[in-house]
Amino acid sequence: MGSSCFLAFSLCFLLVFSDLSGSVRVRGWVSDKAKKGSILRLKKSVTFDPTRVTQLSWKPRAFIYKGFLSDEECDHLMDLAKDKLEKSMVADNESGKSIESEVRTSSGMFLNKAQFDAIEARIAAWTFLPQENGESIQILHYEHGQKYEPHFDYFHDKVNQELGGHRVATVLMYLSHVEKGGETVFPNAEEKMSQPKDDNWSDCAKRGYAVKPMKGDALLFFSLHPDATTDTRSLHGSCPVIEGEKWSATKWIHVRSFDRLEKQPATDDCLDENINCPLWAKDGECEKNPVYMVGSETNPGFCRKSCKVCSPKSASS
Repeated sequence: MGSSCFLAFSLCFLLVFSDLSGSVRVRGWVSDKAKKGSILRLKKSVTFDPTRVTQLSWKPRAFIYKGFLSDEECDHLMDLAKDKLEKSMVADNESGKSIESEVRTSSGMFLNKAQFDAIEARIAAWTFLPQENGESIQILHYEHGQKYEPHFDYFHDKVNQELGGHRVATVLMYLSHVEKGGETVFPNAEEKMSQPKDDNWSDCAKRGYAVKPMKGDALLFFSLHPDATTDTRSLHGSCPVIEGEKWSATKWIHVRSFDRLEKQPATDDCLDENINCPLWAKDGECEKNPVYMVGSETNPGFCRKSCKVCSPKSASS
């Protein structure tokens, strides 16, 4: 599908910026007069400093951005969430429905995307993935002993893949320091044995490559390979909090738009609802991904015209 090509293109830019030491000019996007040193000042007053980004792992691809959020932004996000937290849910592998599970014992809530355009734009600038591909930011709170067992952010069920496709990347923003525990751990990471750890790390963190929560830092990792196939190295979890509490903000980003427009009532109109439909149909997606492209009994398709499944009446109109 065209989204796979876009994904690979985006990742190439990310790899360049992760090692960038000077300024970069991108015609029509970076303001030439607004650049200074290695800091990129994008339109909408978005600032991205690639010198703060460090590559942590290639398998999975993971990067840390030091000071991605200011202390004020962290405090504001926590304050907004404190009286709105609910038990965190997980997606059922079969049905795709949100269910309670002991593998995830935190509490959380989702923010309105429109209220945090500055942070949303900053994430898009770093990842080179469109804002419309992202879910709303989820604020998470972990108290003593609370954790999230290792899991994948890509989906095992087809239901969740219908809206936006797989989650390609996750940006995990730490809103607070944690006195002990609460690390993000990658049990399948290739570098897990080469990372030195002393008694300041929890036993959980010693089971894989781990990242300590530091207020303001952001962790970016990819759940898919550049060819859009799932990466089993991206298995990750949140270690139990041993001392203190943990606050974080999670941004999940999909391979295509997550901001689905409200669909109109079923009619005989023969329409494509995405400009990429003809290309996807040519690539065989009508057969490979029929639920999205053609539709089902409960969900009308998005590319019915390109897949040539319209009724004779509507096709001739």
